[in-house]
Amino acid sequence: MNQFAIIDPARDKANDECGVFGIYKNNDELDVVSITHDALYSLQHRGHVSAGITVNDNRRFFTVKELGMVSEVFNQKTLSKLPNGNIAVGHVRYTMNAALDRAANQPLVLRYKEGSLAIASNGAITNFPQIRSELERGGSIFQSNSNAELMAYVIATERIHTDNLEDAVLCAMKRLRGAYSTVICAPTRLIGFRDIHGFRPLCVGKLKDSYIITSESCVIETLGGELLRDVEPGEMVVIDKDGFHSYMAEEKAKKTSLCVFEYVYVARPDSVIDGISVFSARRKAGELLFKEYPIEADMVCGVPDSGIIAAEGYASASGIPYGMGFMKNKFLGRNAGTGMDKKKRLLHTKLTALKSNVADKRIVVIDDSIVRGQTSQHIVNLLRVAGAKEIHMLVSSPPFVFPCHFGIDISDEKSLIANRMTVDEIRREIGADTFGYLSIDSLRKTAEGCHIGLCDGCFTKQFAAEVPTTFFVDKYATKIHK
Repeated sequence: MNQFAIIDPARDKANDECGVFGIYKNNDELDVVSITHDALYSLQHRGHVSAGITVNDNRRFFTVKELGMVSEVFNQKTLSKLPNGNIAVGHVRYTMNAALDRAANQPLVLRYKEGSLAIASNGAITNFPQIRSELERGGSIFQSNSNAELMAYVIATERIHTDNLEDAVLCAMKRLRGAYSTVICAPTRLIGFRDIHGFRPLCVGKLKDSYIITSESCVIETLGGELLRDVEPGEMVVIDKDGFHSYMAEEKAKKTSLCVFEYVYVARPDSVIDGISVFSARRKAGELLFKEYPIEADMVCGVPDSGIIAAEGYASASGIPYGMGFMKNKFLGRNAGTGMDKKKRLLHTKLTALKSNVADKRIVVIDDSIVRGQTSQHIVNLLRVAGAKEIHMLVSSPPFVFPCHFGIDISDEKSLIANRMTVDEIRREIGADTFGYLSIDSLRKTAEGCHIGLCDGCFTKQFAAEVPTTFFVDKYATKIHK
């Protein structure tokens, strides 16, 4: 292992791009700024790079957004800059790019011929290069490489030829390919729409008399609201003074599929997505792991935090006691690895093994996924140093072997350890006594009943939509040399 590498579990996972939120106030008692701020905390797991809120007050737009976590971007002073309007949208962003593009922070406010709108989106537009080239030939000037900016331009150009914003959005959906769950704050209404395949989640709820559109149901529950339903693939929902309206895109997908990684890793456990409890799916994955790997051991533990629920499922099915194998330091800063020596950099994993609980024991340790493999190697080493007698590492998902272009950040197959090594080679690489993956058939069983189906192309190469063959390269981007 490169002794200068910072081992950060977040970078050794398949991460989602963003989280979105929108609220239309029908109750004067509600403070949309405070509600949106609280909602972003509930979405923080979907993006750590930037956060932002836009409020519409009497058709004027006020925005606060910046790089950083929600707690870093917002305080009493910054929140006081936002009026308590009637409509608000919020966004948390995730990116793996070395260059943190402030211009890509969302919500993005666009002023165009027919008025203004604020947009916040989650996903990836797969025909981004083609559409951007068309728009640039027409004179459009881009400030960032974000999907949201591209989507806003497409909607603005369509609006010139339509009678209203709703029709412009539906026309834009005909042109946009790939994955997107998006909210728009318009001067008089809140709009949410989901791509025709349904790759990324989006749901609708009520808080008193007001409506919410957001990425996950856990947000609505946290705010004390009621989940109404998921936004369907290809559906646009509109909320205005006359209430709730639903429209469907003309084009229908041959196959609708939610990204299975929402259940494996991305979504919060207390969310229900397209009819399936995330917690139940992860627990069932652990139970099915035991059927495939009935190992004799003294204790089962999970890698915090995403492996814990599957570990509990394995323990329940096997009868082996579940115990804490690791202590996680949740207060280690995001830049803790900068300038540190090797030993301190390894602590950037934020984990230490509980020696008193694992010493002289045969341990089954469960993680939700293995992408690059560095973290798994470090986890096994932690247990070895703590005195574990045997270490049997199991993964509650299949081998991740194909890049995803629909909103999950893995786009380079060379970085995927399952592409470079066999299962036994990985076992030796990470230093475990046993290593195994959950089968694809068992993974599908964890979310049986998902009413729109599942996309598991990162495991099978059977994607629900056409995989792009051309990719956008910003020839004007400034390279950062470290």
